[in-house]
Amino acid sequence: MSTVLHRPGDHTHRRNWRTVLVGKPLPTDAAPHQTVGKFIGLAVFASDALSSSAYATQEILHILAAAGTSAMANVLPISMAIVVLLAIVSLSYEQTIHAYPNGGGSYIVARDNLGRLPSQIAGASLWTDYILTVAVSISSGVAQLTYAFPSLLEYRAYIAMGLVVLITMVNLRGVKESGAAFALPTYFFVAMMLLTIATGLYRYFTGSLPTVPNPPAIEHQGQMVSVGAFLLLHAFSSGTAALTGVEAISDGIQAFNQPRSRNAGITLIWMSSILAVLFLSISFFAYHIGAVPSEAETVISQIGRTIWGDSAAYTTLIWSTTVILIMAANTSFADFPRLSAFLAADGFLPRQLAFRGSRLVYSRGIVTLALLACLLIYAFDASVNRLIPLYAIGVFLGFTLSQAGMAKRWIKAGRLKAGETVQERGSVLAHEPKWRSKMLINGFGSCLTLVVMCIFAITKFTTGAWVVLVIIPLLVLVFSAINAHYRDIARRLSLASYTAQPRTRRHRVIVAVSGVHAGSLQALHYARSITSDVTAVHVSLDPEDAHRVTQLWDTWGQGVRLVMLESPYRLLLDPLLKYINELLVYRQPDETVTIVVPQFVPAKTWHNLLHTQAALFLRMALMFKRGVVVVDVPYQLDDN
Repeated sequence: MSTVLHRPGDHTHRRNWRTVLVGKPLPTDAAPHQTVGKFIGLAVFASDALSSSAYATQEILHILAAAGTSAMANVLPISMAIVVLLAIVSLSYEQTIHAYPNGGGSYIVARDNLGRLPSQIAGASLWTDYILTVAVSISSGVAQLTYAFPSLLEYRAYIAMGLVVLITMVNLRGVKESGAAFALPTYFFVAMMLLTIATGLYRYFTGSLPTVPNPPAIEHQGQMVSVGAFLLLHAFSSGTAALTGVEAISDGIQAFNQPRSRNAGITLIWMSSILAVLFLSISFFAYHIGAVPSEAETVISQIGRTIWGDSAAYTTLIWSTTVILIMAANTSFADFPRLSAFLAADGFLPRQLAFRGSRLVYSRGIVTLALLACLLIYAFDASVNRLIPLYAIGVFLGFTLSQAGMAKRWIKAGRLKAGETVQERGSVLAHEPKWRSKMLINGFGSCLTLVVMCIFAITKFTTGAWVVLVIIPLLVLVFSAINAHYRDIARRLSLASYTAQPRTRRHRVIVAVSGVHAGSLQALHYARSITSDVTAVHVSLDPEDAHRVTQLWDTWGQGVRLVMLESPYRLLLDPLLKYINELLVYRQPDETVTIVVPQFVPAKTWHNLLHTQAALFLRMALMFKRGVVVVDVPYQLDDN
């Protein structure tokens, strides 16, 4: 006969401040209906990649400016090389999407194919990447805003943090609702950019495209240098910021409608194609109109002003760019919680991050990302130029490990016989007839992204890249420490070598009495229901207090002995803890000491601030005492 009883869950819910902010709770069986299609999926997962086209060209020009205006002609060849790299990386992740239909991206690929340490490095690199994505994208959007309203410049960090909070609240409502909210602005930005590009091409081929009217003063980093391999590589590495967000779809496959892999793969192709067109077009126009890198005016603004003039279309373009830059953070809010859930499920992050919230999203991960991004924005005062050097190392480290893992996966698949399958943790490995060509694509891509990462680390090291090179190893150490803790707990709680504990033959109860009142008497009643061996203990701060408590105890103490602990230095916990420790010295192996702590509960929560909360501190102090059980006995106070 089974001793397990099942009761149906309660599907009712109360309306409170949480339901007002994030919506009513969703049942678990509603999860399949909270997925999105390709149209919404592009808005949710591609906003980061698409928005990077707004500043990638400017980052290239910032480096080339160090060699003078003539060096800026290299912006087009560099942009073309970056688009080739984009195609290779996108092809690699398209293969990853079909090989790992449950998502996970670089972390899962590295875990299943490269081992424990590489997977931790991939997880740490993606963690830093997603946090920096929020900080950089929102700071970029605020930079556009402060150009239009210069008086807001000194408040840019606070504006950016406010926007982080706003996006957080939208994402807490669920993937479906956040996707619907962000779809219109994303497609509006794409439409405005394509319209601007078409108009600019028409004016270019008709000979009516002018250079930038009243361009801002040119800015460059460091001293003037000559055009050389190092400068070109430096500019190339800065422009690879355009590739950030390419991995996002492979991390969030589970958010797509069925068939997930097919829908996610098509969305990735759409995203990469749109990004390539926007990025190349912006670089093309930046060269032909003579746009210059400047903190005073962005390259996008210079292109729009040159093509549209001072018109409503120009203003609309600037506002759509501002909005898409801000919303690019939504990609991280979609993927960071999922990545954290994967890491938490494997024991590398706190388990709480693997739990879904009331709206079927990983709400704790969303809040964690918001807090870390706000901290970063505040520390760097929402400066894009100060944040960008930290940005791409984590991205390309993730690219490298993902593609190396996929290359190894194809080698393993090639060793299998036709029809043979192997169940791995993240996917099913099957024989692949074209494994050699796929292995070469991923292997070449891995080598290429590794070279780009090294270039970025060297060229950006002194301007801030060293921070990421320190943070990623530190995160790996934190992951390892958390995992070691969970493994130790699992070993200690394992039933494999569990033997029945000796029965408790003696039960001693100590009631901590702060005063003689209804709450302490209720605790005393509870203690006497457990055992007859009950001792009440009171810490006396002065003789008058001792006399008053003694008189009341003689009347209300029910014959239970009371130990009066004198405290001449007016300490409350120390004398009580010393008394308990003395009892524990003589505790028998089969004896349990239970400390009963009376605690009255005010009718209003804020009333707790008016009391010392001695019961809370006593419970915390005794929590780690072996052989001691701490029991709270609450006494609710009526609101009258």
